[in-house]
Amino acid sequence: MGEKGAVKNHLHNNLVFDHPIGFDDDGRLKRTGTVWTASAHIITAVIGSGVLSLAWATAQLGWIAGPAVIFLFSFVTYYTSTLLAACYRCDDPVNGKRNYTYMEAVRANLGAFEVKICGWVQYLNLFGVAIGYTIASSISMMAIKRSNCFHASRGKNPCHMNSNPYMIGFGIAEIIFSQIPDFDQLWWLSIVAAVMSFTYSTIGLGLGIAKVAENGKIRGSLTGISVGTVTQTQKIWRSFQALGDMAFAYSYSLILIEIQDTLKAPPSESKTMSKATLLSVGVTTLFYMLCGCMGYAAFGDLSPGNLLTGFGFYNPFWLLDIANAAIVIHLVGAYQVYCQPLFAFIEKSAAKRFPDSEFITKDIKIPIPGFRPYNLNFFRLVWRTIFVMLTTLISMLLPFFNDIVGLLGAIGFWPLTVYFPVEMYISQNKIAKWSTRWLCLQILSIACLIITIAAAAGSIAGVILDLKSYTPFSTAY
Repeated sequence: MGEKGAVKNHLHNNLVFDHPIGFDDDGRLKRTGTVWTASAHIITAVIGSGVLSLAWATAQLGWIAGPAVIFLFSFVTYYTSTLLAACYRCDDPVNGKRNYTYMEAVRANLGAFEVKICGWVQYLNLFGVAIGYTIASSISMMAIKRSNCFHASRGKNPCHMNSNPYMIGFGIAEIIFSQIPDFDQLWWLSIVAAVMSFTYSTIGLGLGIAKVAENGKIRGSLTGISVGTVTQTQKIWRSFQALGDMAFAYSYSLILIEIQDTLKAPPSESKTMSKATLLSVGVTTLFYMLCGCMGYAAFGDLSPGNLLTGFGFYNPFWLLDIANAAIVIHLVGAYQVYCQPLFAFIEKSAAKRFPDSEFITKDIKIPIPGFRPYNLNFFRLVWRTIFVMLTTLISMLLPFFNDIVGLLGAIGFWPLTVYFPVEMYISQNKIAKWSTRWLCLQILSIACLIITIAAAAGSIAGVILDLKSYTPFSTAY
């Protein structure tokens, strides 16, 4: 165990009454996180590629329902996040036992069966996010090539190209980055990704404002895309899919507890987290309203599925290239941030199951001049490479950005953002069945379930429609 481990254990056993200086009540080094650091983490996690589909989603719902639904999702996300934050500690908000991950919180409050369901939903969602990000990055890489091609031919060449080489290129980059052993060594990639997400979102917003000024009027209607442009049935399915896109743009419950575990106390972590959630969801909602509404105001019924690659904008082409390059860099980092929990789960489970297997447990130290030696683990090398190859292959089979984003939003929103936080809160606070508070929480949960089912149905309908006119591995844009 070593000297450090022995000290830590000794501290852990003697912490109930006395916390040594420099350590928290669980024997870990003092946490230093604040409202500001937590807000930054949340904004980094939330403002991602989902923002690019919001103009399209607003166009399906119109000027009344579009902003109203964005606001509704922000309110639900804020409220259920405060419920989830209250589950970081068991029994007592100040001195209770800490839960370090979302699944630990579920295990402590609900039991083993719910943990299995939570695990399946969580890891399936992370797997889906990896596919969504591979598709989005290839579309942005092609957008750079097409934008330059349009510019060179002055719009005469349609500039069609196949998406496969770009997805393979992204996959190769991810195979290399996925060999970074664990989460704490990814901080630099996260910072770069965060800067990039603000870069492309701001460019998208700026171009939207410029386009509205150029048009001299605000496009769009109160009820969204008109029947005639699409059929009545398409209008319904697309509206449902728009709900999924908006839900995807707010999903960060997966990592809320992990962010909360970085906060210092006092005040209690749940109070700090509630303030950070209010601040970050407020900033995000303002940003989403601006991007979604400005995109819709610029293009009306013709709002593209992806604001920066749908070629609503052609000029200035160099600015579009910067924005799309920022998207690709952001997605390279975001892919790793979202996949690391899944990597860690599989590797811990394998080591537990086969503790004597050298293939799984043995690290080979490879010296790197000027740096710490790199620990090469053959199991990590093989399994993570296979994982990236699998997500790349599925992305090449299903390159439909909007439908995939809507489906991911639908699958993850109700269980992870609403159901588990509500059930854990009821269990922890021993709220009586059929009491007013219990009924209100259940009504909220059921309403969100109905929205989730509608959004999933709309996205599946979209995928089925796309499949009718598509040949595997030959998608061109």
